Amino acid sequence: MGMICLTIFILLLLICFCQSEDQLTRARPLSPGNLLISKDAVFALGFFSPPGSNGSLYVGIWFHGVPDPERSWTIVWVANRDNPATAVSSPKLTISNSSDLVLSDSKGQTLWTTQNNFSVHDDVFLVLLDTGNLVLQLPNSTVIWQSFDHPTNTILPGMEFLLIHGARAAARLKSWRGPDDPSTGDFSFGLDPISNLQLVIWHGAKLYCRISVWNGVLGGMYPSSPSSMVYQTIVNKGDEFYLEIVLSGGSPYSWIMLDHTGNMKLLTWDSNSSSSIVISERPKGSYGLYDSCGPNGYCDFTGTVPACQCLEGFKAISPNSSRGCQRMEPLQCSKGNHFVAMPEMRVPDKFVLLRNRSFEQCAAECSQNCSCTAYAYANLSSAMDDKSRCLVWTGELVDTWKSSNYGETLYLRLADPPVKMKTNTVKIALPVIACLLLPVGIALVCICKFKAGKWQKKEIQKKLMLGYLTASSELEDTNAEFPFVSFDDIVAATDNFSDSNMLGRGGFGKVYKGMLEGGKEVAVKRLSQGSGQGIDEFRNEVVLLVKLQHRNLVRLLGCCIHEEEKLLIYEYLPNKSLDAFLFDTSRKHVLDWPTRFKIVKGVARGLLYLHQDSRLTIIHRDLKASNILLDTEMAPKISDFGMARIFGGNQQLANTTRVVGTYGYMSPEYVTRGAFSVKSDTYSFGVLLLEIVSGLKIISTKFITDFPNLIAYTWRLWEDGNSMELVDSSVAENCPAHEVLRCIHVGLLCVQDNPNARPLMSSVVFMLENETTLLPAPKQPVYYAPRNNETEETWRNIEGSVNTSTITTLEGR
Repeated sequence: MGMICLTIFILLLLICFCQSEDQLTRARPLSPGNLLISKDAVFALGFFSPPGSNGSLYVGIWFHGVPDPERSWTIVWVANRDNPATAVSSPKLTISNSSDLVLSDSKGQTLWTTQNNFSVHDDVFLVLLDTGNLVLQLPNSTVIWQSFDHPTNTILPGMEFLLIHGARAAARLKSWRGPDDPSTGDFSFGLDPISNLQLVIWHGAKLYCRISVWNGVLGGMYPSSPSSMVYQTIVNKGDEFYLEIVLSGGSPYSWIMLDHTGNMKLLTWDSNSSSSIVISERPKGSYGLYDSCGPNGYCDFTGTVPACQCLEGFKAISPNSSRGCQRMEPLQCSKGNHFVAMPEMRVPDKFVLLRNRSFEQCAAECSQNCSCTAYAYANLSSAMDDKSRCLVWTGELVDTWKSSNYGETLYLRLADPPVKMKTNTVKIALPVIACLLLPVGIALVCICKFKAGKWQKKEIQKKLMLGYLTASSELEDTNAEFPFVSFDDIVAATDNFSDSNMLGRGGFGKVYKGMLEGGKEVAVKRLSQGSGQGIDEFRNEVVLLVKLQHRNLVRLLGCCIHEEEKLLIYEYLPNKSLDAFLFDTSRKHVLDWPTRFKIVKGVARGLLYLHQDSRLTIIHRDLKASNILLDTEMAPKISDFGMARIFGGNQQLANTTRVVGTYGYMSPEYVTRGAFSVKSDTYSFGVLLLEIVSGLKIISTKFITDFPNLIAYTWRLWEDGNSMELVDSSVAENCPAHEVLRCIHVGLLCVQDNPNARPLMSSVVFMLENETTLLPAPKQPVYYAPRNNETEETWRNIEGSVNTSTITTLEGR
């Protein structure tokens, strides 16, 4: 019986000891050889001595159960990093009478202390949490001090790393001095105190690497395993901003570490190999270092190997382009200048921030200032008081990047090409040229007499067309020179509109393939009289396409009005429209996932140009698969601007009593109230994005019974966690899940009912091109089914047209 009681007593002692080994009290100090282990044995606190440190002892926190706990990457926090103890000094970590945590040696020398300046409490204790946070607290959970407020070189999940306090940069991570030396090193990480817009790494007092420039997207997202993600996000708490790591459910443990070489790494724990895996790293190689390509150069990360390139309009100073670049034509205020757009750029350093500016105001301020060499613009988070971020540069541009996964548009000032003419040469050459040209001129006059009738006919047609196009409308402010093609030339090019040359037909009329003089292939849109597209729509499309130039917009080559005929001549795109592939089971295999993703991003960039980057703000109002044309490389080009509308100044919203567009693609506020904005196009893009992923039409017979449309079907799969079931079976086996899920996520954000909840296209482009961007949760969209007087056949006929430009006119309600 006595033996049984003794056994029970020993077990109770062991249980008590196990329950308290994550805590430290005044009566139980921590000495070398002892450990505090967090409740679920994730982390341990204790003394460690790095290899080659000559017996120096440090108090630190590391991952518990790691085979080699002395490796620097396993240690996430160090208390006395700049004041080590020695084994012979018998150091101890204790809670002092003043409620401070104190590390001291046998001589009573204090090596490290918290210095809380907190009132004295007898029942204060120290606990190591499973988050890796070491907390000095009271029994009522009042925190006196915690290690998360004093990071060394590591950011752990749940830690709020303070970036800004009261509009001033706050904390910095500081690297180890060496792989076995935890003392404060030369590298540090934090928010640039000059701009408060950049996360940077310093080497001493010098910039070593710019990690990112704040452009309105708060954070990033990284796949930590095939089924889980790590989120880096910026948290706003009034006048304080924090950097924080959040792990999705089932994610392996992850953390950020600034190592002794100055590399900022995002690591995740691989339980199979009991080691860490680097999932993101900055800088990565010499090209990621600050100003590695010299002034006016940029580091191009879009290829397989990073390389230095010169900005547009610049040339290398020497064969070694890393020394920088110089202008081909110097800027002069008295002569003409223009701006070129360079997309996908990480903007240069040394910018000036202009607050409370619209995009137009930002562009105007730079263009009107002779010393301004470039500008960039971004819409900031709603968490910011100033929703704009206008950056301008003067002088040379340094530390610019180009990346397919991250970037924005940089607008660069260049000099207009010079017109060179030597005066003396002209004086000598003019008499000679005059003598030579005289007989030629006589011959030409004779020839022209024979062609006068044909020329006069062309001039009459041209004047008639210009009279139509310059008639009063909402496009009064235009100086466009309209490219005119005579009707006779179009008839000849299309073999008199031969059926063998017809590319397609629709409610607007027919499209023909043609061959102009010189062998140039074109597509001719012949508007029928009953198409509903009158002179206003014709004028609209001509003016817009003449003014708008972007690689993801179809290019207008000419136009013609002849009697009742209205014709538009476009560049010929041999692959026709997206719907011809996407919804054709015999051809959709051509659209593999990389091609679909390229089309998605190209359409998004085209819309961004229309909404923000062009001189005009354009609302397309009829974006759909049949209005996306594909070139020989399957690159997308947005077409059909007949229904587009121009917004001027700071206009954000307009209303119409004539609702135009295509069922399923139109936003709820447009259908019900006739209200449209750039967010109307965002909604249409969201629908198109879901169609590209699924290979299904927005109104499909598959959904008539169980779901009203593709959006409802997508939302059900999203809610149930089965989003991958939406993917078109022709690409499902060979597509990266994280890209597909990101596309579906972005699509659902775009089709939200509230226009204010939908992202701007600038944010959409960033979310698609930067796979580390943190995406907000979408709200359940509203589903629009056909009205009572509309049959299923009506929906199919309207939505499923073969043409590239069908316009359906509805009555607003």
